[in-house]
Amino acid sequence: MMATNTMNRVLLIDDDERMADPLQEYFARFDLQLSSATLPSSGLQLLKVESFDLVILDIMLPEMDGFAVCREIRKDSNIPILMLTARGEVTDRIVGLEMGADDYLPKPFEPRELVARINTILKRTRQDHNLNPKMLEFEGFSIDLDTRQILVTGKAVDITHLEFEFLKLLTSAPGTHFNRDQILNHLRGIDAELYTRAVDNLVSRLRHKLKPANPIKTVWGSGYTFIGVRK
Repeated sequence: MMATNTMNRVLLIDDDERMADPLQEYFARFDLQLSSATLPSSGLQLLKVESFDLVILDIMLPEMDGFAVCREIRKDSNIPILMLTARGEVTDRIVGLEMGADDYLPKPFEPRELVARINTILKRTRQDHNLNPKMLEFEGFSIDLDTRQILVTGKAVDITHLEFEFLKLLTSAPGTHFNRDQILNHLRGIDAELYTRAVDNLVSRLRHKLKPANPIKTVWGSGYTFIGVRK
């Protein structure tokens, strides 16, 4: 899970018990909140129940190595991963990156370099999210582009493929007036039997499902526009 608070939360998975405390104190200067686990099993459990923005993962670990931990994390999460190792072989770095790690730092390292790398990863992640968001969040509802669900006050509503594509069209250009012909041309690839009145019925159904939000405005004599407020 990804954290949403202003202070970025970082999880360290490393069996060196001496590392966490000084790093935690140092990270706090840069608005980074560090939690730690010395066992992979403990770290994976923390990831399931708490929200973090980034994982620092050592390669040499008990129970399973860092590559295996990285593989487990990547099964259901895209959280950024920075891998650490006392070994400097290029092959380790390549394997880690191929398994989904975002960066790699050999031990021993300077804490300032670690913080700089973390901030670079987090900045890039925020930029990627803004350019290619997986979740569009508006006041009263959100659109999950991965699962193709509409969530109203956090709960999924029953929505058809046609309704989803129509809402996605409107949200792609907020404030733009889409006339019925434009809407029909866009949606006929999905349903060839659509006709003009069907667009009005589509809007009526969507408005009912999105209540209490009311993001679809009728433009008299033209069509519809999206006026939802982005979070």
